[in-house]
Amino acid sequence: MTERLQMCRRVSVWGMALAPLVTVGVVAPALSNAQTTEWRSYGGDVEGTKYSPLDQIDAGNFNELEVVWRQSVLPDEVRGDRDLRASVAAQNTPLMANGRLYVSTGLGTIAALDATTGEVVWHDLPPDRDGEPFERVRQTRGVAYWDDPEGPDARVIAVVGSYLVAVNAETGARYPDFGDGGEVDLTQGFDDREVDTFGWGSPPIVVNDVVVIGSAISDITNPRMPAMRVGPPGDVRGFDVRTGEQLWNFHTVPREGEVGNETWLTAPDQDRASWEYTGNTNMWAWASADEELGYVYVPLSTPTNDYYGGYRPGDNLFAESIVCLDARTGQRVWHFQAVHHGIWDYDFPAAPNVVDIEVNGQTIEAVAAVSKQAFTYVFDRRTGQPVWPIEERPVPPGDVPGEWYAPTQPFPTKPPPFSQQGTSADDLIDFTPALRREALEIFNRHVSGPLFTPPTIIEEGGTQGTLLMPGVVGGADWGGAGVDPETGILYVPSVHSESVLGLVESEHPESDMRLVLNSLAAVEGPQELPLFKPPYGSLVAIDLNAGDILWSVPNGGGPRDHPALRDVELPWLGQPGRVSPLVTKSLVLLGEGGNAGVIVMRELWGGAGGKKLRAYDKMTGEIVGEIELPGGTTAAPMTYMVDGRQYIVVTVGWEDLPSEYVALALPE
Repeated sequence: MTERLQMCRRVSVWGMALAPLVTVGVVAPALSNAQTTEWRSYGGDVEGTKYSPLDQIDAGNFNELEVVWRQSVLPDEVRGDRDLRASVAAQNTPLMANGRLYVSTGLGTIAALDATTGEVVWHDLPPDRDGEPFERVRQTRGVAYWDDPEGPDARVIAVVGSYLVAVNAETGARYPDFGDGGEVDLTQGFDDREVDTFGWGSPPIVVNDVVVIGSAISDITNPRMPAMRVGPPGDVRGFDVRTGEQLWNFHTVPREGEVGNETWLTAPDQDRASWEYTGNTNMWAWASADEELGYVYVPLSTPTNDYYGGYRPGDNLFAESIVCLDARTGQRVWHFQAVHHGIWDYDFPAAPNVVDIEVNGQTIEAVAAVSKQAFTYVFDRRTGQPVWPIEERPVPPGDVPGEWYAPTQPFPTKPPPFSQQGTSADDLIDFTPALRREALEIFNRHVSGPLFTPPTIIEEGGTQGTLLMPGVVGGADWGGAGVDPETGILYVPSVHSESVLGLVESEHPESDMRLVLNSLAAVEGPQELPLFKPPYGSLVAIDLNAGDILWSVPNGGGPRDHPALRDVELPWLGQPGRVSPLVTKSLVLLGEGGNAGVIVMRELWGGAGGKKLRAYDKMTGEIVGEIELPGGTTAAPMTYMVDGRQYIVVTVGWEDLPSEYVALALPE
């Protein structure tokens, strides 16, 4: 046991303590004279650790960091003469290799920046299509990098609109022999299903020369939208990194004869099984991998329709599952379904973390997946066997006409949940008696209950839907978790925000879904304060060796300056900005999030987000440094070293600040 871990002291700041830990193997790349350390994958590595062994920036000098360069996510060289403005909530995280940052720009294209100055080195401009010039497409969260172990070829791989593109990392030139003239049309290749459009906002991953991608399919409905029970497939696909050839297509809704097909039953008013028409069940998040095993770990989402599943009875594999695939063939190795017949929008929102841990003296090659419902699922990554028992427990039944309900759901016995699960009157704010009375009045207008209480129909003069906690943004969300491969400690940013799942009749004449979600608006709490007790945003450390929470601390001060609280002495309450961690040799870094874009689906006093970037001690959760940024962090931060100088790059934005990459370093 390392001396550093032996010194772990017990902490209780909105959290619990546990026994000391043990050391596990380092997965991150070793330093070479500490002169250059890269960040070659969206999560730092294909394991998704978000970890770097760099420690030039530490607790003793973090507050000395200064901004060394800034660059718009839509640089002038990329914008050209287009009258465009960068998003104020860009979620792109750069990669770094060979002294260059590789990004998805605010135009949705690929660009390379100088890692020490932020200046544009090259950028890719897609070709005209059908005589029309290229139009702006969605900026993604990241790109992928691959270099040929057998030669000098190095490539940047990205999804640009509906195309998979490979460009030369040195020059930015497209490869004419990749796909069709340098790109692959991603609307093609879904076997016998026709797909009109394709989009995806997450980064590809390259596993042993295979590019693995998912897709993003709109699954938000309201009474005025043409909600359809038939949806496009959310298949996960693999492509040859050299040629662009599609190698495999994993059916996330299994076809006849495939494992899991029997979990898609036939609805009473249908003449065919639900697997034949149900769509989504997609990987809108990104994947992680173990390249030695050749396995890729795929987090999947809810089928069509998210909140009413009467047209897809059954458990619905592989929805809301972690699926381990052979990266070369796309064949399923193992799977685990976290939600049977999902009707809560409890997608797996981020890549699982691949890490070796030590449990009861035994080294386990593990994979850990955090979830919106504030669970952490930990498996042997070779076999899919849970490290600790996961129990099927009865959950509340529902009474929505035509719905099919799973009688049980999986509950991990360890680690414990990292945020509130379910709703009761005991969870309501009680800062003052007046606020408590208001909160109780609001609470009583809704259906409440434990985790997995089903959505309910909004009744005129009656209840206004089900209070869901965690809500549809988590718990954990797309920011995911980071892990220290030296200690096996997982660091999870958690949002504490409810949602209201209230169903109504569809009003759209073309809709063939009888019941749809009324809206994604959350309940309005007393005087624009949250309905439930804090913390509203947290950073939680989970010891994966012991399966316990090491510490939990609020992320930010929260709404303590509200007029109703001016005479109440309160600790930090946390705030619900969507954030992602960066783990280094000695620190955990976490921002507060932006104040624009999709945040928490509700208006709060003072809003969400903040402009601070904080450094936390990894063993105690104590804040050891804090600096202010030009805007709130809107993407996962990353770090690298060039010529002996460590840089931290964060993407920031604010309602009045178009998103920028901001590079921080110590004074020279």
